[in-house]
Amino acid sequence: MPSVFIKTYGCQMNERDSEAIAARFLARGFTLAASEATADVVLLNTCSVRDTAEQKALGKMGALAAEARRHRPGVVLGYLGCMAQARGAALLTQTPGVRLVLGTQKIHRAPELVEELLAGRRATACEVDAEPGSEGQIREHVLEAPGRPRAVTAFVSIMQGCNQHCTFCIVPQTRGAERSRPIADIVAECRELAARGVREVTLLGQIVTSYGRRLVPAREGRSPFVQLLEALHDVEGLARLRFTSPHPRGYGADLVEAYARLPKLCPSAHLPAQSGSDRILKLMRRGYTRARFLDLVARLRAARPDLGITTDLIVGFPGETEEDFAQTLALVEEADFAGAFVFKFSPRQGTPAAAMPGQLPREVIEDRHARLLARVSEQTRRHLERLVGRVVTVLVEGPSRKNPARLEGRTPCNKIVVFDGAPRHVGELLPVRVTRASGTTLYGDPAILDPD
Repeated sequence: MPSVFIKTYGCQMNERDSEAIAARFLARGFTLAASEATADVVLLNTCSVRDTAEQKALGKMGALAAEARRHRPGVVLGYLGCMAQARGAALLTQTPGVRLVLGTQKIHRAPELVEELLAGRRATACEVDAEPGSEGQIREHVLEAPGRPRAVTAFVSIMQGCNQHCTFCIVPQTRGAERSRPIADIVAECRELAARGVREVTLLGQIVTSYGRRLVPAREGRSPFVQLLEALHDVEGLARLRFTSPHPRGYGADLVEAYARLPKLCPSAHLPAQSGSDRILKLMRRGYTRARFLDLVARLRAARPDLGITTDLIVGFPGETEEDFAQTLALVEEADFAGAFVFKFSPRQGTPAAAMPGQLPREVIEDRHARLLARVSEQTRRHLERLVGRVVTVLVEGPSRKNPARLEGRTPCNKIVVFDGAPRHVGELLPVRVTRASGTTLYGDPAILDPD
């Protein structure tokens, strides 16, 4: 049978989409190749949020196409996802040799279209929705990928699309309007995952806290998203619940209170601030001020003092002054983030920010990025060093990615911990005493080990 290799660029939503598409290929008799070098079909699931991801995907596809022309002319090359949605048929001509382009709402058709391409019934295939998705409810059935190792953690998509329309973001154009899955479908999927040994699920959505708005009525002051958390909290076998990526505006009083009330809800919150300047936040159309953001941080920490808060930050937004940037630096200290993803502004075609006056020189953006990254890295290191000598509870996920002789897992606050242990501990919640910290990782020893 033909083999397929899917490479993912971008966010966890893309990773989740790739897993679902891989399962569909397996269900139709394909096998999963270990690398693109041996695959009959190579698909790049692409992201358009950052220019860096697009450029990596374009560069990779160029190299794959050149290799195919020289040595494997029969291989099927294709793009899936957000960049395919945004660029459409232009990708077929941009890289000679690409034969498949599928947008965000058409990727489920990849297996049947690939079969037609392999059989010679089509030369190329391009399917892109003019307006991907409309507001409403969606149903999604996720197939298990046979032959893959049983996972301890899993991503669960609960909604797609976004209605926020931040001026720098292309997601509403590529993913469409918000569509949510029924609570019953999500609970059923999580029960199935738990029955297969999954102990932790991460709920995914472009703006995950917008789940079910205008579709599921509030009940006893609780939003649809909090109602979903409550339903999943009762799933037997699940030990931890996480979610990403939210919007600060989505943290109502009910969600803040849920951190204190629901033990399975991990004490970690990702709050994308994007900037510390009120002027830039307004230009970004974020819908909150610096003061409101810091008030949310304070309310969350009051509800759950051990909460670890991370964020996203953009430097170099059009018109950003040195004073605006200084306010972002100060926000990092005031909010005491445990970690942050720092991005350089990259104009995305079709977004308001791409046409704004005051586009900054690349060297200014690079300088500010380096300075903010250094500040964030130092703060992350301090957070990790505070845990040295303490016992933390780790969900053991499997062998360490960098040293397979050791185990790896995460704390409730989402910190990676590497330690010695036996394979039998995979899937367990294990107490580990932290002995040292690097810039990004904790290291330790199990505080309690079963006798051999």
